Amino acid sequence: MNPWREIADRVFIRRFAFFDQTIGAVVGRDRVLVIDTRSTLVQARELLDDLRHVSALPHVVLNTHAHFDHVLGNAAFRPCEIWGEDGCARFMRELGLERRAEMAAEMPEIGADLLASPVDPPDRTFAREAALDLGGRRVDLRFLGRGHTDHDVVALVPDAGVVFAGDLVEEGAPPSFGDAFPLDWPATLGQLLDASGEGLVVPGHGEVVDRDFVAAQLADIVFLAEMARRQWPDLRAAGHDPAGPAPEYIATDVARHLGWPLDLVREGLARAIAQAAGRLGVPTVPGPPGYGGAAPI
Repeated sequence: MNPWREIADRVFIRRFAFFDQTIGAVVGRDRVLVIDTRSTLVQARELLDDLRHVSALPHVVLNTHAHFDHVLGNAAFRPCEIWGEDGCARFMRELGLERRAEMAAEMPEIGADLLASPVDPPDRTFAREAALDLGGRRVDLRFLGRGHTDHDVVALVPDAGVVFAGDLVEEGAPPSFGDAFPLDWPATLGQLLDASGEGLVVPGHGEVVDRDFVAAQLADIVFLAEMARRQWPDLRAAGHDPAGPAPEYIATDVARHLGWPLDLVREGLARAIAQAAGRLGVPTVPGPPGYGGAAPI
């Protein structure tokens, strides 16, 4: 039984139960682009076995971002090219071993597999955009701005009307804010909407979505980001530490409005307040007025 679903001409997705991961494959005349490599070498080998149902052509890999569940299978795909934004490779070099150890401690059921999976950063990196020729088919890789991380990239398949969005878009669960830049994220999603047109959007986790879904998720992130931005002047005047947790009354209000778990909202608001306070740096790609950028302390 073929575990892949063809969502457009020679554009496939495969969903895995673990973390509800959604992996993409785009087939050209000469090679296949694989979007993300899963969480461990064991999982990546399962993916490689499944890819035989798609094509026997050589692979080229894209890491949408550096979180373990998207990159720790990289070594299983060598010696093929692995692409990612400059910051993806930097994140893996600087934090990869630390994050791998943290996840192994948090998930002992796969801890040994995680620790046996090398941290293998992308060897083909870019700052803003790159184009991959798969043979008679082009895939555009773009960094649209900070969001889920400071180095998320998307893969546009122009002849199929499909965008692979990584974790800039989440389906089936709210977005994750652990390494996020909440004040920039809305502008980045706005650019994603412009780039995707009326086509399909493939999230890093969950089911394929459309423009309306992305727009609704953008509105949710705007609400959280703007709450932090508006509250920061009063919080600063009250002596709030922007490196600390978000005030509980604000988190409770936002969680109630969005219908998101309170712990997730606490994390997102803490990041957003820190960014409003100028503690998360400046945007790497300017967004439209009203988004991106950090208010000075």
